[in-house]
Amino acid sequence: MIKKIHQFLKPWYVIILLFILWWVVSVLEIWNTYLLPTPWKVGATFLKMLQKGEIFEAILVSFKRVLTGFFISFALAFFMGMLSAYLPGHAAYLKHVSNFLRNVPPLSMISLLILWFGLGETSKLIIIVLASFFPMTMNISKGFVECDRRLIEVGKSMGFSRWKLFFRIILPYAKEDILVGMRIGLGYSWRALIGAEMFAAASGLGHMIVFAQQMSRSDKVLIGIFLIGIIGCVCDKLFSVFIRKVCVGGEKNGS
Repeated sequence: MIKKIHQFLKPWYVIILLFILWWVVSVLEIWNTYLLPTPWKVGATFLKMLQKGEIFEAILVSFKRVLTGFFISFALAFFMGMLSAYLPGHAAYLKHVSNFLRNVPPLSMISLLILWFGLGETSKLIIIVLASFFPMTMNISKGFVECDRRLIEVGKSMGFSRWKLFFRIILPYAKEDILVGMRIGLGYSWRALIGAEMFAAASGLGHMIVFAQQMSRSDKVLIGIFLIGIIGCVCDKLFSVFIRKVCVGGEKNGS
């Protein structure tokens, strides 16, 4: 029983230690509370923001942007993955352009995107798409291209059309790579959005942090940081559970 409790608490030990350290530093007034507010002040501010609905509004706005940009990016990545499977020669034409864009941090383009598209939703969605497109494309293309050629030959021998071959053999084979790519892409989407909101938004979690910093509210800055981290962890955990269920479920059905 004790061993099970220890295993369960393992990931929480460092977090609890950091919280205790924060509490001790606050009680002993080692650090200026203007720069590092006390845990009880952060907790009180959090409750006030909950009552006013500020937190829910910011989370809702950010989630809407993330999901919109993420699904646009996934659609484009899926299309490019299909091209990699059926037209492998096209990669040579896009090699240098894709390598260039993949190595340019999307946030470095925010100033240019604001000039082109203004402070509306378009510039932020483009940032999300640029951030999540390449990791998703690489995983999806890998899944499609590395499909077992023997399975494809079996499908052809059974008279499968090109589309039937894709949906009955290639797509199920690449399922795990696609889901892993989506999980990675979602993480990149979330980080890119927060960065974009800190520069070019009037709402959302990123804007909440910047506005709090301008008003010298370090307690609200910490709340924003905690919310981003917690929401990101929850999304990643849910996606990992979904991947396990889909992949394990597929194996059981296949057997």
